[in-house]
Amino acid sequence: MQEPLLGAEGPDYDTFPEKSSPSPGERTRVGAPQNKRVFLATFAAVLGNFSFGYALVYTSPVIPALELSLDPDLRLTKTQASWFGSVFTLGAAAGGLSAMVLNDLLGRKLSIMFSAVPSAAGYALMAGAHGFWMLLLGRTMTGFAGGLTAACIPVYVSEIAPPGVRGALGATPQLMAVFGSLSLYALGLLLPWRWLAVAGEGPVLVMTLLLSFMPNSPRFLLSRGRDAEALRALAWLRGADTDTRWEFSQIQDNVQRQSTRVSWAEARSPHVYRPIAIALLMRFLQQLTGVTPILVYLQPIFEGTAVLLPPKDDAAIVGAVRLFSVLIAALTMDLAGRKVLLFVSGYAMGWGPITWLLMSEILPLQARGVASGLCVLVSWLTAFALTKSFLLVVNAFGLQVPFFFFAAICLVNLLFTGCCVPETKGRSLEQIESFFRTGRRSFLH
Repeated sequence: MQEPLLGAEGPDYDTFPEKSSPSPGERTRVGAPQNKRVFLATFAAVLGNFSFGYALVYTSPVIPALELSLDPDLRLTKTQASWFGSVFTLGAAAGGLSAMVLNDLLGRKLSIMFSAVPSAAGYALMAGAHGFWMLLLGRTMTGFAGGLTAACIPVYVSEIAPPGVRGALGATPQLMAVFGSLSLYALGLLLPWRWLAVAGEGPVLVMTLLLSFMPNSPRFLLSRGRDAEALRALAWLRGADTDTRWEFSQIQDNVQRQSTRVSWAEARSPHVYRPIAIALLMRFLQQLTGVTPILVYLQPIFEGTAVLLPPKDDAAIVGAVRLFSVLIAALTMDLAGRKVLLFVSGYAMGWGPITWLLMSEILPLQARGVASGLCVLVSWLTAFALTKSFLLVVNAFGLQVPFFFFAAICLVNLLFTGCCVPETKGRSLEQIESFFRTGRRSFLH
């Protein structure tokens, strides 16, 4: 992957025009993280993923509590519990669908900020719920916010990050989502279910406040003709001492080549449909590993097994292990590469964080907003089908049947990684896009 990507040039596309080729020193300055502001902007954005991870597993301690509720209007049956657990994914699918429009209409940053509205409203509904419908509506709204941020945040982070640390920063959305889940499990040991919903409001408000001071993506600003604002945003992200002229010219050149929306005729071109197909399959296969139903029903799963510790404690331990694994992935992704971790690591170190990062890296700029929303839509529709049917399958056949299925999917994922997933470590988004434009098949190996 390395050499073909470096030399990827087509007759109608030059990754690096001769007139603007940087010196080795300039390349170092562009790729190196000279300014801590890019980390601040990333942190502000990925607080949305914290809320997403928190909301995703909210049902893990809440379902057992509500199944024993003394209030008949809130006491859950098995069917109601399956809906309460799975309706989040329908909301997330709707959020991904909305992101297909909002990502390019409002921009990445404003779309992330907009997600705070349904998120805060959803938590408020669940905190004050007096009937099952309020629980479902609140769960759906937090799911909508999660689907929107899942489509927008990886794109925003990949577009503001220098190539040298894009892998590490690209893992932070998954890292924060796992940290959000762990926080829910930990608070579930201390707080009743209503106060768990109240606690979810805090990160949403902090995210909105911090993001209001952060710049938008320079690539988005250039696509809207706001060149001066884009240059200021890039300078803010890279620091006053960094020469951003070469990087800005490359982004500007790429945006100018793709100043119009992708047409149906262009969508049939390999350099457009191939990365989109890879991203869609990654999201589909990631969900088929069963991570969403396992996380949503983690505590009920432990209650059905012969574990030594209380199920609440087991769920918190799983959350801690996931956080540790994603942290390792974030620290090693720019050293080991994406494909290596996909091959040799478990979900939390590989198929969890890396698929989101690769999605944001390989999607063509011309279709990035729409395609990322489509990926999230496919991902969460798949998650809904699995989550809704999981408890029914377990009740009918036992835990071993779904887990054997998930294991078989993991083997399929290994074949898919070897045949279809490109290595993008250390490459700019413009280099990656040029690589797909060449039409070479070497990126498949």
